[in-house]
Amino acid sequence: MTNDTDRTDSIFGFIGLGLIGGSIARGIKRKRPDATIMAYMRTRSRLEQAKADGIVDVILSGIGEELRLCDIIFLCTPVEYNAGYLAKLRPFLKPGAIVTDVGSTKTDIHQQVIRLEMEDVFVGGHPMAGSEKTGYENSTDHLLENAYYIITPTARSGQRNIDRMVRIAETIGSIPIILDFHRHDQITAGISHLPHVIASSLVNLIRDSDSRDGMMKRLAAGGFKDITRIASSSPEMWEQICVTNRENLADMLRRYIRSLEDIVRELEKSDSKSLYELFATSRDYRNSFSEKTRGAIAPDYSFTVDIVDEVGSISTLSVILAAKGISIKNIGINHNREHGEGALRIDFYERDAMETAWTVLQKYHYDLMR
Repeated sequence: MTNDTDRTDSIFGFIGLGLIGGSIARGIKRKRPDATIMAYMRTRSRLEQAKADGIVDVILSGIGEELRLCDIIFLCTPVEYNAGYLAKLRPFLKPGAIVTDVGSTKTDIHQQVIRLEMEDVFVGGHPMAGSEKTGYENSTDHLLENAYYIITPTARSGQRNIDRMVRIAETIGSIPIILDFHRHDQITAGISHLPHVIASSLVNLIRDSDSRDGMMKRLAAGGFKDITRIASSSPEMWEQICVTNRENLADMLRRYIRSLEDIVRELEKSDSKSLYELFATSRDYRNSFSEKTRGAIAPDYSFTVDIVDEVGSISTLSVILAAKGISIKNIGINHNREHGEGALRIDFYERDAMETAWTVLQKYHYDLMR
């Protein structure tokens, strides 16, 4: 297998430079500072910032002749727009160049590739990482580290072009997995798209069920906030994802609804055995998940600390972490601690910072809980 020392591809084009596109570009520049990156997006100020950051070398004014220099062109716009750029790019592809995308759904763009007879120059991609925040300004050179990077070849992609995309994934620290695009959309419907629909519908259920004094909202913390965190994601993005993967998502939703109906019947019959099995089997399966890799939903790098509510307690803890150069994403009082959480919840930007903070605070004898 080739690696990042094989520098056949050296000029990269980006159509769109948001959270994912920006993070891929940053990751390439980190390992390949000699690489040339061209980028186009409607918000020119962000491109100018990316150039000032040393990430973008050439700001493009549109789809045109300059793209003939590119070895690989990344489509990093919202999923419903990516397919539309294919026909525009086609006249500007040099021999041997390939186009890839970063969309969360693959069937729509693959069907367009087939219609345009571009299967020999396209290799689909889906870096399975993200954040509730969007835009280039929130991109990092490590966002995709240890995240799965799904590669979806066409029937005519060819092994060399597949290997090139594998090399890109490995260069930015991701874990490449090759999947048929139909299979990809079936899987992500269950592990990514359905959870977002559930989280959003659950939040709306509580909103609609709450009393005028808003007591449900006030007490909604701990477990409720954990399982609905992804409801804070971009509504525009998720509307597009749902529409472009509607058949697979609808199938998973019907199956989920049937499982909920089974639970309702078990509750009505006081079927303790079935209810116990629900929690026992889900616990065992959930505990079998790997903690070393990142999946379809943005990870939660946080833990809670059991501290006494007294003047200076939070500032002392903050000073301890700051002295070790540990950046905190968010810190706040955890009012609902019914699941055994500590009084203070700390969120971090990345796993390494969380693990370092855990070790540091243990040395100071803080009582910590994940």
